[in-house]
Amino acid sequence: MNRILTIVGARPQFIKAAAVNRKLQEQGVNEVIVHTGQHFDANMSEVFFEEMEIPKPTYNLDIHGLIHGAMTGRMLEGIETVLLKEKPEAVMVFGDTNSTLAGALAAKKLHIPVIHVEAGLRSFNMAMPEEINRILTDRLSDVLFCPTDTAVQNLQNEGFDKFPSKIIKSGDVMQDAALFYAQKATEKSIIIEQLGLENFVLATIHRQENTDDLEKLNSIIDGLNQIHCETQVVVPMHPRTKSILAQQGIKPAFTIIDPVGYFDMIRLLQQCQLVVTDSGGVQKEAFFFGKHCITLREETEWTELIDNGFNLLAGTNQAILFSAFQEMKVKQSDFSLNLYGNGTAAEQIAIVIGKA
Repeated sequence: MNRILTIVGARPQFIKAAAVNRKLQEQGVNEVIVHTGQHFDANMSEVFFEEMEIPKPTYNLDIHGLIHGAMTGRMLEGIETVLLKEKPEAVMVFGDTNSTLAGALAAKKLHIPVIHVEAGLRSFNMAMPEEINRILTDRLSDVLFCPTDTAVQNLQNEGFDKFPSKIIKSGDVMQDAALFYAQKATEKSIIIEQLGLENFVLATIHRQENTDDLEKLNSIIDGLNQIHCETQVVVPMHPRTKSILAQQGIKPAFTIIDPVGYFDMIRLLQQCQLVVTDSGGVQKEAFFFGKHCITLREETEWTELIDNGFNLLAGTNQAILFSAFQEMKVKQSDFSLNLYGNGTAAEQIAIVIGKA
């Protein structure tokens, strides 16, 4: 292929797309990037693109702040207009956002091949909007780049071997990005020094299923407070979560800081003792930087982390969370295990696209 169009809608997708873009350029593939605007991020300024070495989008549809149906519909309309103008040979989408689904659906309706990076992931929880987006995008895709053996197996279990699509285990482009930016983060971030951090646990809480359920939220806060009595807990707090805590009069004892950029997050991951999170991406990033993780959910898409002892599902129960902390803080593991491609995923993806 000589010309593809890539759909992104959130800052993490830009970082993943940048990893692939660097390798596509080596293969001589021309890439048009469309930003749907799904996650409005004031930090995505000129400096963001320069520091992260990310190509600026050719198009910004500026669609955000809507409910799921309205947002996806508006994106479908906007992406279709761009596709009719650009006439790419294929459309590439990442992950499981509304932007992902809208991009795949718009392309398929116009008979343009769909490439899905991070295909085959399943939480088996249909209450998650992301799970719906994943399943539908996979079914619409012609080339499915799977990050893990489990993802490949999920697709085979769903009968994808009988569909006119190509399944390829590529590894995870998030690891490519983490390795690429690790040295830059060390050079540019001073967050550890600014906060005077030494031994600490890094925690994140953002999923609506946890923040909107006050029983769950209180239990998580109590669990983190209990851990904080033993080891400092640092939480880059999402504004929405902070607002809920204020409204409910909940006053955590642990250390709350403002949301951080990618370089600061890498530094926190590099220097922390342990990670506690309800984020899918942070679970993997903990592994990339050699840290055990406790996940505040009942299930995870990254089952290989559970199977190999790098991650522990704790749900939201305070007692279980603290028990998990006691177990994981002393655990020893071999983080050299190749679960996600060891930084070669983007190159494999680009080679396949370049030769197609």
